[in-house]
Amino acid sequence: MANSPPGTWRPLLCCLFLFLFLSLSTTALAARTTTRRHEWEISYQLKSLDCVRKLSITINGQTPGPTILAVQGDTIVVRVNNSLVTENVAIHWHGIRQHGTPWADGTEGITQCPILPGDVFTYTFVVDRPGMYMYHGHYGMQRSAGLNGLIVVAAMPGGLDAEPFAYDGEHNVLLNDWWHNSTYEQAAGLASVPIRWVGEPHSLLINGRGRFNCSAAGVEEGSCDAGLPECATPVFAVVPGKTYRFRIASITSLSALNFEIEGHPMTVVEADGHYVKPFVVKNLNIYSGETYSVLMKADQDPNRNYWLASNVVSRKPATPTATAILSYYGGHTSPRRAPPTPPPSGPLWNDTMYRFNQSVATVAHLADVEPPPRTADRTILLLNTQNKIDGHIKWALNNVSFTLPHTPYLVAMKSGHLGAYDQRPPPETYAHQSYDIYTKPTNPNTTASDGLYRLRFGSVVDVVLQNANMLDDNKSETQPWHLHGHDFWVLGYGIGRFDPAVHPGTYNLKDPVLKNTVALHPYGWTALRFKADNPGVWAFHCHIESHFFMGMGIVFEEGIESVPELPKEIMGCGETKGAGH
Repeated sequence: MANSPPGTWRPLLCCLFLFLFLSLSTTALAARTTTRRHEWEISYQLKSLDCVRKLSITINGQTPGPTILAVQGDTIVVRVNNSLVTENVAIHWHGIRQHGTPWADGTEGITQCPILPGDVFTYTFVVDRPGMYMYHGHYGMQRSAGLNGLIVVAAMPGGLDAEPFAYDGEHNVLLNDWWHNSTYEQAAGLASVPIRWVGEPHSLLINGRGRFNCSAAGVEEGSCDAGLPECATPVFAVVPGKTYRFRIASITSLSALNFEIEGHPMTVVEADGHYVKPFVVKNLNIYSGETYSVLMKADQDPNRNYWLASNVVSRKPATPTATAILSYYGGHTSPRRAPPTPPPSGPLWNDTMYRFNQSVATVAHLADVEPPPRTADRTILLLNTQNKIDGHIKWALNNVSFTLPHTPYLVAMKSGHLGAYDQRPPPETYAHQSYDIYTKPTNPNTTASDGLYRLRFGSVVDVVLQNANMLDDNKSETQPWHLHGHDFWVLGYGIGRFDPAVHPGTYNLKDPVLKNTVALHPYGWTALRFKADNPGVWAFHCHIESHFFMGMGIVFEEGIESVPELPKEIMGCGETKGAGH
């Protein structure tokens, strides 16, 4: 330091101290994290989740599958044994960004070949953010058949992501919809001319339990038993005066839901693993693929029970309310005794503005604000329409209906099989100035493609989703959109036609919430922004199972040259037959 110019040693010394601090912090973090191993067998079992016996996909004999519990920074290792005998498997870890492990995203046709019957595949990945996430099948429509479960990641003690709220206990709530007919029957109906729609679910489930009316018409004799413990109403116990965190996730295949705890207001504090500015709701609107945390004070009369209720919104309900029971410790009522009131029916199913306003109210917590880049390098406008191909009803984006290639994109790109998918990129916009979103398409015919959008690595991308009228008059429905491999900023929502010359000026660039799944409301638009900074190939699609099956999705590629050598286990299909398996 003697020969250094006056004053230069102080910043050098600060840099040295900072380097030592970061090195010690990294070492300490590594010492606190652990590897959590799971051994799963995927098989079909007869289950009676809503009291009606049905063949269901299970993990170690149960559905929903086991909850994965971890701490931020942990490595998760799941060894999957496919015992379905005649059916392939792939499992997506919904909300886990897969930094450095894009092949573990679990999307058949996009990041991996499926796991063949009798084969074993091991998923290994790091959970780098605290929060509530989920996993589910991503082959065919297996999510609808019961292949799903929860991932709960606790914040690192003393870490930067510490929770900006306090509570005394917590409960997990997994919401689902359920059909008695098989996913094969549903898929065949969707692919038929004329279409045979999946219809409204027979039941709604809370933590894998519901109650179907066994005396209803059409129930096969002996197939329904309301006395089975497997379909007993779930009970959530609380201590008077305590505050509870309810972690709520929706894994539905079709339904948008509204969730309520009778007589107990809820304070929303987290969405998709990110803390939000707290706001109070009587009931919570939640869409397929979303997760929320709410705080609830157990401050009501402890001598009676209360309903937890889930109802369908955005579609005209034809499914009974799902119920569970909130019971106070020390009260004079049996925990399983039904509350003295009817289950809450929730808000009107077609009250779009009620749901829209709740979406707008969800912004980042002051302690968790991460401002987005001020501008985007690229904007993609996606018109979401219902269309036809040779009489088959499809969904399309900018008049292109998505199809999966036989060779997964990630595998094809890294192995040089570029002829495995359409090299022509899909359109990035539509005739937004002239398109009437309130009328049926004048020409419903569309085309199919497995082309994808290639993004410049490190660039900032805006995507604006535009909802429109379906093939029926006066009909537009909520679509929940999920992006793999990323969290995105939700910049804004609107009702009506998006105008790229006007609406970007209304974007929230101050405190937008980061999410991985977002609602596109009827006749509305939703704008989001993300950084293309995760090397890999990532799906972006509607999280309604039948809609993705019918073509409502796209794929992004970014930084593929930075992806390391792929594990051979993800190959063995399409143009890579003979490799891997």
